[in-house]
Amino acid sequence: MKNNKAKISEDIQRLVAAILATSPAGHSLSLIGGFRFRLLDDSPRLSVDLDYHWEKDLDEKQEEIVSLLRRKLLPEVKERLGYDGTVAPATGQDADSPMVKIVKLVFYRSDVPHSGIEINVDITRIECLDKPIVRTKGGVVYLTASDEDMIESKIIALFNRTYIEERDLVDIFLFGDRLTSDSAGRIDQKLAKISLDRSVVSDRLKKIVSSRDYHIRNIGEVIDTQLDLQVADRIREAGGAAMVFEDILKVLHNRLKLRLDCESS
Repeated sequence: MKNNKAKISEDIQRLVAAILATSPAGHSLSLIGGFRFRLLDDSPRLSVDLDYHWEKDLDEKQEEIVSLLRRKLLPEVKERLGYDGTVAPATGQDADSPMVKIVKLVFYRSDVPHSGIEINVDITRIECLDKPIVRTKGGVVYLTASDEDMIESKIIALFNRTYIEERDLVDIFLFGDRLTSDSAGRIDQKLAKISLDRSVVSDRLKKIVSSRDYHIRNIGEVIDTQLDLQVADRIREAGGAAMVFEDILKVLHNRLKLRLDCESS
């Protein structure tokens, strides 16, 4: 049931992305995040939600997406997959952030116990220095952030989120080769735009290093539960979660020049 639910969840995510890419409500909406890597870059990591970059009013776009997905997604999921569902704006703590607005999707089969599937569509903003680009998949044209803005957004998230998501660490490991010779300077520009100075970055980096065992355990869980089996096996053969963690530190230290205060720059 677990693997079947993961496949159905991803099928629904692909339907959502295609509907938004081909509807007026999705105009100028850029697909970002882990599912962007999965859909357009063949990432081996399953994504648990969909993320979109939007420059304008987040509440208004949330309402548009809710209306669109109720109208188009629900009947399509019912016809293709046999699942009933609901689409609604997030309430409670999920609705409190001014920087992220969430559309909650819930699907289920009344005749199948424990068949419930929940997917979030997050509308947010990331710092972008490039114009959006288009990528195609299966004949559908998707608007998305540039490769550089995408991977740099994962770096920024390490220092800008209240809690680190180890899935971001895994994505940095998988797509760190998208960083360029200009990325260190570009990240500095982005950190300045969101008023994160080097001391804050240094403090967060210290916490990452001091919590090494904790992050390695959580990276291991991502490897076990979100990566394609063959890729997960290869990573384990090469050192597993500890190897991934050390590789990410090398990226932060050596390629991006993000260091602790006690280290020379």
